[in-house]
Amino acid sequence: MNKDFWKGKKVLVTGHTGFKGSWLCLLLSSLEAKVTGYSLRPPTSPSLFELCHIDQLVPTQYADIRDLNTLQATIIEEKPEIIIHMSAQPLVRASYLNPVETFETNVMGTVNLLESVRNAVHKGIPIKAVINVTTDKCYENKEWLWGYRENDALGGYDPYSNSKACSELVTDAYRKSFFPIEKFESHRVAIATGRAGNVIGGGDWAADRLIPDCLRTLTEGEKIKIRNPYAIRPWQHVLDPLSGYLLLAEKLVADGSLYSEGWNFGPDDDGGKTVEWIVKRLCAKWGNGAAYEIEKGQHLHEAHYLKLDCSKAKLKLGWHPKWNVESAIDKVMEWSQAYQANDDIMAICMKQIGEYQNLKIDV
Repeated sequence: MNKDFWKGKKVLVTGHTGFKGSWLCLLLSSLEAKVTGYSLRPPTSPSLFELCHIDQLVPTQYADIRDLNTLQATIIEEKPEIIIHMSAQPLVRASYLNPVETFETNVMGTVNLLESVRNAVHKGIPIKAVINVTTDKCYENKEWLWGYRENDALGGYDPYSNSKACSELVTDAYRKSFFPIEKFESHRVAIATGRAGNVIGGGDWAADRLIPDCLRTLTEGEKIKIRNPYAIRPWQHVLDPLSGYLLLAEKLVADGSLYSEGWNFGPDDDGGKTVEWIVKRLCAKWGNGAAYEIEKGQHLHEAHYLKLDCSKAKLKLGWHPKWNVESAIDKVMEWSQAYQANDDIMAICMKQIGEYQNLKIDV
C-alpha cells in the first residue's frame, strides 16, 4: 500500500461500522486518507467501531444502504474519489432466517450504490474507483479440491451466498451498461469486485461465526460446540484482504481499464484448514483446560470445501497474503487478551496494523 497515494485521498466506505469495515477505517486512517462512512449503527455490542471511537476519526452518515435518496445525497455531498462498498447482511445462517432482508440489502443495496455512482458522475462528481466487496461464497460451489478462479461460474446454495453472486452480476451489468471498459477514457470510472475468504481478527462479535463463537464460549468457561468439524475454509487475517482492496483501488485509479473485473483475495494453499483444526489451535492457545465437542444432529446446509485461487491478484496486482493462518490466530488471541485486560483497543489495533505494514515477505 502506497501511503503517498492515500494521503488526503477522499474515500467513502459503506458498512464501516461492522467488524471488517472498522478495521478498514483504521487502516485508511493510518495511511492518512480522508474517510467518510455510510452505515447503520454497529451491528453488535460491544463493537470494534465503538471501542476504537471510530466515529471520532470518520465522519459518519448513519443510514440504510437500501435508502437510495440518502445514499445518493451523501455521495454527491462528500465527493469521494474512491468508494469501497461493504454494507451487507454478512451471515449465512442469518440469511436462512431473514432471506428477504438479505436479498434487499445485498442485491438492492448494490443497485442503490451503483445507481448513486452513476447519477453522481453525471453531476460531475470525480469518482475514479468503486470496489464492491463480496465473498468467496459467490461461486457455485462444486466441492472440488482446487481453488475457484474469477472466471468460474457464480452461484450460491443459501440466500447469503446467492445474494452475493447476484451482487456480482449487478456490478457486472452496471459496468457493461454504464461504465464499459472499452470506453474507459471517456468516463474514467473503474468498477471492480473483491472476493475474500473467511476473515478473522480481533473485535469480531458476530453471531454464528466460528472464532467469535469460540471466544465467547471460552470466556464463559464452557466447552466449545462445533457443527461441521471437517468443513474446510480459506482462513485469513482481516488485514490481508483489506490490503488487497486498497492495492486494487490504487491500480484502478492508475488504469481502470486493466483492472475493472472480479478479484480473489484469499490465503495461500496452507490457509485451508478444517473447522476442527482451527478450534484445536484456539483451545491450545487459550489453555486452562479449554476443550470442544462435536454437536450432533441435523444442521442447515453449509459448504464442506471452499478454496480460492488467487493467482491473478498475485501476478497482476503484486498482492500476497502476509500472515498465515497460525499467525492470524496468534493475532486474534493477542487482541482478545488485550481486550480482557481492558487495554487500549485502538493501540492494539494500530500496533497490529503497523506490524502488518512493516512486514517484508519473500515471494
